[in-house]
Amino acid sequence: MRRREFITLLGGAAVGRSLAASAQTQSKSPRVGYVLSAAPTTGLAAFRQGLRELGYVEGQTIVLEVRWAEGRFERLPELVAELVGLKVDVLVAGGNPAILAAKNATQTIPIVMVGINPVGLGVADSLSRPGGNVTGLSYLSEEIIAKRLQLLKELVLGLARVGVLKNPMEPSHPTLWKETEVAAQRLGVALEALEVRGPEDFEAAFATAKQRNAQAIFNLGDPLTHAYRSRITALAASSLLPGMYDVREWPDAGGLMSYGTSIVLLFRRAAALVDKILNGAKPADLPVEQPTKFELVINVRVAKALGITVPPSLLVQADEIIE
Repeated sequence: MRRREFITLLGGAAVGRSLAASAQTQSKSPRVGYVLSAAPTTGLAAFRQGLRELGYVEGQTIVLEVRWAEGRFERLPELVAELVGLKVDVLVAGGNPAILAAKNATQTIPIVMVGINPVGLGVADSLSRPGGNVTGLSYLSEEIIAKRLQLLKELVLGLARVGVLKNPMEPSHPTLWKETEVAAQRLGVALEALEVRGPEDFEAAFATAKQRNAQAIFNLGDPLTHAYRSRITALAASSLLPGMYDVREWPDAGGLMSYGTSIVLLFRRAAALVDKILNGAKPADLPVEQPTKFELVINVRVAKALGITVPPSLLVQADEIIE
């Protein structure tokens, strides 16, 4: 249940030659720009791991330029412009705001995205043949919204009102909100929109949830909340609100339950797509990949702290139980 400093002229010359060789090697190495809508978390570590598994050595056989917006999406055009100015060979964009900023900045540099619904976002013609300079991974949050809400209702007996964390600056959230409304109507659950534009809004969002008698928290999922998931799950715990989250990293950070894929798997796979492009593949010819498996992860320890008994029917469905 998981140097001395070389003081001789000869020594100094050797060091000089070594540094020059290192700089020359680095200048010949492919340069990858990596831009995030929020802050680096498990995704960046997973991407680096993916590169290592493919034989790349950062600083020697590949150069990685990392920029992030810390949830301040208005900074993204400037950050992407920096990377374009560095003449990167590939751009990796994490989160829909970063994907849009990258696509608006260049029509020629290949972009590997990790986000939601690139066709609806307008950056790909189709999943099978993107057609432009963008390919990557889409984790299909729209299609599993109803399942998440259903699982939450199975867990919280008598669930009638749910507070939904949504970001007005996240391009995918209008569509995700509509999907959530449809699912909630079918399940007989009322929704309370809790808008969060930045980390300074989290406390107020949870206060509103309590004032409006929300019985649980439902996270639509975006780079901002993912970057601050430990803070959000702590607020959920102190507010005694069970939560359903979008990817499996949330229960590891103290969240009650998640149904979805893993950010680690997505960004590790993004490294493989970068490798294909560096070896001559065109983004237009690389289908946007989608997860084939979604996992239910339940943190039973958190459930006990909230006074919730997880029904056997949910435990049987769980792919992983954290105790």
